[in-house]
Amino acid sequence: MKINWDKIFEILEKWRDEYSQSLQESDDPWAVLVSTILSLRTKDDVTRATSKTLLAKAPNPKKMLKLTADEIAKLAYPAGFYRTKAAQLHRIAGILLEKYGGQVPADMDALLALPGVGRKTANLVLTEAFDMDGICVDIHVHRISNRTGWISTGNPEATEMTLRKILPKKYWKRINGLLVFYGQHVCRPVSPFCSRCVIKKYCSRTGVERSR
Repeated sequence: MKINWDKIFEILEKWRDEYSQSLQESDDPWAVLVSTILSLRTKDDVTRATSKTLLAKAPNPKKMLKLTADEIAKLAYPAGFYRTKAAQLHRIAGILLEKYGGQVPADMDALLALPGVGRKTANLVLTEAFDMDGICVDIHVHRISNRTGWISTGNPEATEMTLRKILPKKYWKRINGLLVFYGQHVCRPVSPFCSRCVIKKYCSRTGVERSR
């Protein structure tokens, strides 16, 4: 199937510009890393609030390391799995100070070696903080890319690798922000708002049993 990526992105970006605000409020590598870790299995409004609170107390790894895991957990609450994330962030701060002079590395392998950091988080740090090419695939990108019929994959990592082959590189850094916001407001996991969809012409509605 030939996919008109240019038209799809033109339509989605016009819709977003009329409607949206970005979740990621800072391009500082440490802030992006902390916020993304907190965002896993957490609602966006909670992520914004907890990120702001935690980063106010720990705007860099050195200050994060001065906090105990329990103190970090209190600041991260009520993010999902906040105690686990607090322990991970405390360990990450120590590693960054020990190995990287307190800086977040602009390297995929180095990021993936950090506690709690998967490909989604690493790609978001590389694209948002370092303006490097990458495709950040979360559950929204995975779901929408398969629901539309653009691809057919079984998990987010497979989705990333497939999109790397078929998506023009100029759209790699843009796809996550667009599809995350679209997935939150229109292309919902259950009973999506197909009646509001601005790209229905380019969607096969794969797996959609009920819609609004």
